[in-house]
Amino acid sequence: MSDDLRICALVPTYDNPMTVQRVVEQVCEHVPVVIVVDDGSHEPARQVLDRLANVSGVVLLRHEHNRGKGAAVKTGLREAAARGFTHALQVDADGQHELRDIPRFLDCARKQPRALVLASPSFDETRPAGRDFGHWLTSFWTRIEVGSSAIADPQCGFRVYPVADTQAVTVRGNRMDFDIEIAVRLCWHGTPVVNLPTRVRYLQASEGGVSHFHMGADNLLISWMHTRLTVLAIVRWLLRPFRSKGRGGG
Repeated sequence: MSDDLRICALVPTYDNPMTVQRVVEQVCEHVPVVIVVDDGSHEPARQVLDRLANVSGVVLLRHEHNRGKGAAVKTGLREAAARGFTHALQVDADGQHELRDIPRFLDCARKQPRALVLASPSFDETRPAGRDFGHWLTSFWTRIEVGSSAIADPQCGFRVYPVADTQAVTVRGNRMDFDIEIAVRLCWHGTPVVNLPTRVRYLQASEGGVSHFHMGADNLLISWMHTRLTVLAIVRWLLRPFRSKGRGGG
């Protein structure tokens, strides 16, 4: 177990006025610094975030215009690296995650500091109809891309990143494709992966539940990402003998 970890939290948010404050306050109970990245929210959410910026330990960063969840996470990870944090706990602002599991995720990071700790979600009856197939398909292609079942679920935004590794890989995705691509890229980078079971509950609109996933545009974006990554995976597989020979000094 490592005692040298410096762990912050990262909460990307876009128009979550009814849930973001509760999420950030709960996360603050477990980590000393919470980096909140406002990805161009409108006025109701901006007012909530302005109040949160006065809370001890909260660092608020802003994109003036919406650039996508992935872009927000990238901004937060760069800030975490600049502040000297070794690990970043990512939590979505929509209130779906079981935040009582945060100590389990942090404990896992402390025991395995080199690892990417990913949530392996268990969904209940609140999950929207039609999501199952897309979820299964992305998991299928991810297994092809990494050549194993190391990543149980590449999409859930509840995870702990080793910050230095995130800065060592290049991720093209800036929207809903980001969570998937960075998991694959880190696996290729040699970062170990730990999958932790956790529950996920979709909130109703009356509870502040909001989805920024666009079935058409985001599915096309994710499909294009899988095409790129699969081609790269094939190239990596074809070049593997040459990389092995180089390491062997042949």
